[in-house]
Amino acid sequence: MSVAEELDKLKKMRDDGTITEEQYDRAVAELEDEREEARARVRKRDRDDDDDEEREERRPRRRRSRDDDDELEELSPRQLEKKGREWGMFLHLSLFAGHVVPFGGIIAPIVIWQTKKDELPKLDRHGKNAVNWIISSFIYAIVSGLLCLVFIGIPLVLALIVMNIVFPIIAAMKANEGRVWKYPLAIPFFT
Repeated sequence: MSVAEELDKLKKMRDDGTITEEQYDRAVAELEDEREEARARVRKRDRDDDDDEEREERRPRRRRSRDDDDELEELSPRQLEKKGREWGMFLHLSLFAGHVVPFGGIIAPIVIWQTKKDELPKLDRHGKNAVNWIISSFIYAIVSGLLCLVFIGIPLVLALIVMNIVFPIIAAMKANEGRVWKYPLAIPFFT
């Protein structure tokens, strides 16, 4: 209901004798106060919008991928850093997806890396390290499997299992700290 309608309603109530002149004056004063508060909020919002526009003009533009939507607004450097840390951690932990979905530990890190590397530049290094480890681990598994025929490969397979659990956890923790951790024994296919 608009203020004019409220005033008309109050006048009718006063004229009908439902409210006293004093109650009418008090209600009109409250309406005027509310109207002034609303105007002040509008002025403040307009000033804030102007400040936001100025900040937006001064903020350097980040590179956006083609499929960015409204969720990926312009981020401050601090927010961008935090988002990069989170996605780096997710990327390394996604190596465990293979325990839930067949080939998930191979597909998930590659998908995360390829979809997010343009908007989060640091994620590119995390992705390269993870994929290097995936390929290296696959090669080590084949060699260890062949060496199992002469019993030398059994401790190698056990060591590889431990490394496939420990290395992604360490890499995820380092990514959450904002550091890029290179997997030991990973062959550098992507540099």
